Amino acid sequence: MSENKFRYSKNHPVPDIGIESISLAHGSGGKLTNRLLDHGIFDLFKNEKLQKRDDGAVLNFDGDVAFSTDSFVVSPIFFPGGDIGELAVNGTVNDVAMTGGIPKYLSLSFIIEEGLPLKDFWEILHSIKHSSEKAGVQIVTGDTKVVEKGKGDQIFINTTGIGPMHPNAKLGVPEIHTGDVILISGNVASHGMAILSKREGLGFESDILSDTTNLNHLTSALLDICGIGIKLFRDPTRGGIATVLNEIALQLKKGITILEKYPILPQVKSACEIFGLDPLYVANEGLMLIVLHENQVEAALKILHAHEAGKYAAVLGYISDEHPGKVVSKSELGGNRVVAMPIAEQLPRIC
Repeated sequence: MSENKFRYSKNHPVPDIGIESISLAHGSGGKLTNRLLDHGIFDLFKNEKLQKRDDGAVLNFDGDVAFSTDSFVVSPIFFPGGDIGELAVNGTVNDVAMTGGIPKYLSLSFIIEEGLPLKDFWEILHSIKHSSEKAGVQIVTGDTKVVEKGKGDQIFINTTGIGPMHPNAKLGVPEIHTGDVILISGNVASHGMAILSKREGLGFESDILSDTTNLNHLTSALLDICGIGIKLFRDPTRGGIATVLNEIALQLKKGITILEKYPILPQVKSACEIFGLDPLYVANEGLMLIVLHENQVEAALKILHAHEAGKYAAVLGYISDEHPGKVVSKSELGGNRVVAMPIAEQLPRIC
């Protein structure tokens, strides 16, 4: 096709469908809706189930399935290291993976504000395509709505994920016992600080990138090798590591001790200090906590370090009978501090 048939966005050629931005008519269900879907959704995410163009999809599973849904309202919609489309895929894929599931299919629904530039929508669609291919999931159904100018914030996305359970998965807080170890799969607080630096227009924003990525290949690899030695997966998104660990400690009625020295990029640590934020409370989008039996730590770290998403993995702490229901951070000098449950969200519209 000749070059003049495209308008170019940041990275991907935009199909020439006679518009520069999304209008209310694109949510009406008529010709303009179908033109947008034909040139965008159905062409880009082409697969046998989606091409049926039904209002749902028929899926075949044997046994238990993992299922999760989430809505994404991040501001800004493009941020260092990712965008709302990539976040929507990775967030739901990871939620399914945290249950011990193997995500296979996603639904994809948009609420678009009138006036969103077509080039921005096209970039988001390509991010969704790239992220879903990387995670090994298919988009099989969805929906598109358009709201009036001023009634939304550019674009909101809902994704729902589903897939079979991993045969070795026996996860849950009741499986955790005193002496079990907590691993962290990578660097802390990168996503939250990438969003904040972009919002504030700070000069170091290009040095801080969101950690958004899919974790399902890692969880499957860990369950393949470590089996029931894996007690729990959790992704510390809103509220960060502190919130997740406090939830576990309260539910378990045991104490959690963590090490003050945990993986964090120097520029992220510096940004947290500038804003007066504790990295343990900052959101992450490509990070997980793994609770496992102490005899599986070496094998798990070997698996993690072999994957891009786990190369900075480290031991974060352990489950204790001391200080039940509380999370305590131990410094290298031997001092302790209580890591309390946050009272409110530090940074809204983070995912």
